[in-house]
Amino acid sequence: MREAWTLLGASVLVAALAAWIAPEDAAVAAAGAGADRGRPPNIVFVMADDLGWGELGCQGQGRIRTPRLDALAAEGVRLTRHVAGSPVCAPSRCVLLTGFHPGHAQVRDNREVKPEGQHPLEAGTPTIARALRDRGYATGAFGKWGLGPPGSEGDPLAQGFDRFYGYNCQRVAHNYHPTSLWDDDVAVPLDNPDFSAHDRLRDDEDGDDPASYARFRGDDYAPDLITEQALAFVRDHADEPFFLYWPTPVPHLALQVPEDSLEEYAGLWDDPPYPGGKGYLPHPSPRAAYAAMVTRMDRDVGRLLDLLDALGLADDTLVVFTSDNGPTYDRIGGSDSAFFDSAAGLRGLKGSILKGGVRVPCLVRWPGVVAPGTTSDRLTGFEDWLPTLLDVADVGTPADRPTTDGLSFLPTLRGEPMDARPFLYREFAGYGGQQAVWRGRWKAVRRGLRKLEAGDAPVTELYDLDADPSESTDVASAHPDVVAELESIMTREHEPEPDFPLPVLDG
Repeated sequence: MREAWTLLGASVLVAALAAWIAPEDAAVAAAGAGADRGRPPNIVFVMADDLGWGELGCQGQGRIRTPRLDALAAEGVRLTRHVAGSPVCAPSRCVLLTGFHPGHAQVRDNREVKPEGQHPLEAGTPTIARALRDRGYATGAFGKWGLGPPGSEGDPLAQGFDRFYGYNCQRVAHNYHPTSLWDDDVAVPLDNPDFSAHDRLRDDEDGDDPASYARFRGDDYAPDLITEQALAFVRDHADEPFFLYWPTPVPHLALQVPEDSLEEYAGLWDDPPYPGGKGYLPHPSPRAAYAAMVTRMDRDVGRLLDLLDALGLADDTLVVFTSDNGPTYDRIGGSDSAFFDSAAGLRGLKGSILKGGVRVPCLVRWPGVVAPGTTSDRLTGFEDWLPTLLDVADVGTPADRPTTDGLSFLPTLRGEPMDARPFLYREFAGYGGQQAVWRGRWKAVRRGLRKLEAGDAPVTELYDLDADPSESTDVASAHPDVVAELESIMTREHEPEPDFPLPVLDG
């Protein structure tokens, strides 16, 4: 009898709290309170765009406020050696969703397909979304896609997602006030004027006059619309396991943010206007705008976390937050990575295979499984998420799962010991052509591969990451045996991809 009263009291309390937190969520919250706790956990994967290793407060940032993400870090684990799939957008997303490192992946550089979209994933590609949907998960993607034009074999609806809302094309995503966004397979018009995301102030426009920037704004701010759709997806699927993939376009340029967020940083620093001319749109206070964009993103992630609490789903949901690559090139489009110390002392920025271009913040919360306030220095990469998330969801046996290059690190999330990773491999067909291998304390790097003629020998740099974490001193000449070992991994792990050739490696 006491147990019956206890359960009744708990259900009444949950329903009352749900109604107090958000009336529109009350009914869903009550349903969530009675959900089957034996079901697989929900998975929420939030990925920022061009967010640097040092741009969160929990990573040492001193100027940009990120209270909700800092709290998320305190409630879970920070992966301090997490490596993005690539130093730029599309190939990094390909590695994440398919579990193949860039030497085996289908997409190895950004490549636009006219009139809208990027080089597509092939039909039937095994993806995280497809594997989880086969397990019974509702799957939704909200934000920036970049892996195939609308209606192509690479469209998100053809790659395992039941629901999509946002930008298909990363070029279109350069503008946060676009004329339309994709709602599944329909382009929905927005209340925004049509202007180029790479415009600049005219000669007769005063950079110190706020009115000069008015023509670069609209009424519909895409990240806000994307957030609302992501939250609606959670509400709609609160009574079943769901996979929410939220690749927000923030804080990728251009610098655009609503005034209520910009006001939080107004006048804090010397902040001369950016008139345009070095990529992307002008802005009257570019430093404040960038910081405000990150803080608004932080606020939106907080709204998601609050919704999970309101629906009684927080304890049954694995939440991941990371970034697709390192921070953008300094002084492009009004950005100022040096001012914010965006790479936190790491060498390199977006586009570089050095640490600053590929090491990204990674926070993981899973109550009851991941110990709060912890860190892990295990070397992990984007290709590891597919096997890890399938382990989290308990999707079949290893024999039933897609073949990947990734290694599940679920034991690490549980705080259990694991063997050291044998190696981690990266290559990038862009920015001159680059390769890198991490193995133990060593990292080998090759750059300028596309400049070499057939028969030329690539030059390999070697860094001792234990003694030289900033990758400042090449010690290749002192360790020829290590160089030879890592070069053999580079040779073995690179498979030619005709759409993204590296002639000196392809033969």
